[in-house]
Amino acid sequence: MSSEDLWEKYRLNNNDMEIKKLLIEKYIYLVKIIAGRLYSNYGGNTEYEDLVSYGIFGLIDAIEKFDFDREIKFESYARIRVKGAIIDNLRKYDILPRSVRKKAKDIETATSKLLNKLNREPTMKELEDQTGLNSNDINKTLGDLSLFNIVSLDEIACTLGEYNFNDPKNDTPEISVLGAETKKLISQNIKNLPRKEQMVISLYYYDELTYKEIGNVMGLTESRISQIHSKAIVMLKNILKKEGII
Repeated sequence: MSSEDLWEKYRLNNNDMEIKKLLIEKYIYLVKIIAGRLYSNYGGNTEYEDLVSYGIFGLIDAIEKFDFDREIKFESYARIRVKGAIIDNLRKYDILPRSVRKKAKDIETATSKLLNKLNREPTMKELEDQTGLNSNDINKTLGDLSLFNIVSLDEIACTLGEYNFNDPKNDTPEISVLGAETKKLISQNIKNLPRKEQMVISLYYYDELTYKEIGNVMGLTESRISQIHSKAIVMLKNILKKEGII
């Protein structure tokens, strides 16, 4: 049965569990792709099968809430729902030690202050002076941030972007404009990042490469890519805060 036939049957009778099951089977490949990519980067404390399980809940949610009248492909909508479901569950079981959380908060606060004061990316020496941490501590914490998915464009997209556009409470012109402005602002400021940060963001979010693959492209280790990614996210997150987006 073609995708069009399946969706037409489901649209006419969305209580048909057999049709829903066929739709899940048809799009399960999306869950496996997304789970595999996230596992490559954040799988240190979870199993791939668990990520797939979380993603399936997102897929079911996408099928049930998909709006046939909107001009958007189901695959695009489902990818965001699936990724959002996996991220939500990763955060629920986050076991980042309190000491690392404090260092992460200190680094984020220091970066924000220095960016506002200097109007440029702070140097490592400036971050050391501001936080009282040495460069090894800062780099390790930045790596831990990315590993445990504390800050991510994935999360911003899932909470402010398309992930919520089918929820009735968010189906307003204001939310639509906010999502569009957020994506535009992120895109604009990615271009203002230092070259390495810009390249990592581009390869990770647009080309959908894993840290290992990005490391191979750039000739850097996975941990270094992780650090660069987190540093870029902290900078972008600060910009969004200044704009009142988050």
